[in-house]
Amino acid sequence: MALRASRPLRSPSLTAVRDAIVSCERCPRLRAYCAEVARTKKRAHRDEVYWGRPVPGFGDPDARLLLVALAPAAHGANRTGRVFTGDGPMGSGDFLMAALHRAGFANIPTAQRVDDGLRLTDTFIAAAVRCAPPVNKPSPDEIANCLAHLDAEVRALPRIRVVVALGRIGFEAYLQLLRRRGMDLRPRPEFGHGVAHTLPGGQLLIGCYHPSRQNTNTGRLTATMMDDVFRRAANALHDFSLEADNSRT
Repeated sequence: MALRASRPLRSPSLTAVRDAIVSCERCPRLRAYCAEVARTKKRAHRDEVYWGRPVPGFGDPDARLLLVALAPAAHGANRTGRVFTGDGPMGSGDFLMAALHRAGFANIPTAQRVDDGLRLTDTFIAAAVRCAPPVNKPSPDEIANCLAHLDAEVRALPRIRVVVALGRIGFEAYLQLLRRRGMDLRPRPEFGHGVAHTLPGGQLLIGCYHPSRQNTNTGRLTATMMDDVFRRAANALHDFSLEADNSRT
């Protein structure tokens, strides 16, 4: 299936959302932690200037596929300023981008630097929380504080039809967002890898284990398992396109 090429420029609305995310100070604990990590650094990156600020989403402003992850990595996106970027060879970013590349959603299979030329096609990556949390565990209040940023990005991406939640926290955050919008989610969708739910309004929500080293190094999440998720997402987008074509004839 041929996927539409991404546009090189962000929409004005996404630019405004990005600016609001980067300047956010809603969670003192997370802001203090990110600033401390950026100050002390990791030995391998001691000569680099860390981003150290909240991390906005990244991708195609005309995306129909949305990925909702957990949060930036302390020495990955918190260092580079781009989601799933810079956490080392075979880290979560490379594992995810390799899968997106195989599915035709990314032009290269790695994400190590913000100037690496990575472009996403028909895809946008967001997160439940925009600041790196200590031990990768944001509090419920911090997740709730950050939900407005996810809401704003989703509203700036009006073509989203398929959502892949990378991990239970991303899954629950997206459901929380829909409930805030007044959507009736009964029966309540349950998270499971590869489990898909058709939401009111027609969006498809697919659960996927998070591509953390803890999951990929133990075999809980394999490349084949992630390929299956993105194959299902691509097939669903193809079906949505056929439905749209048929409705116009």
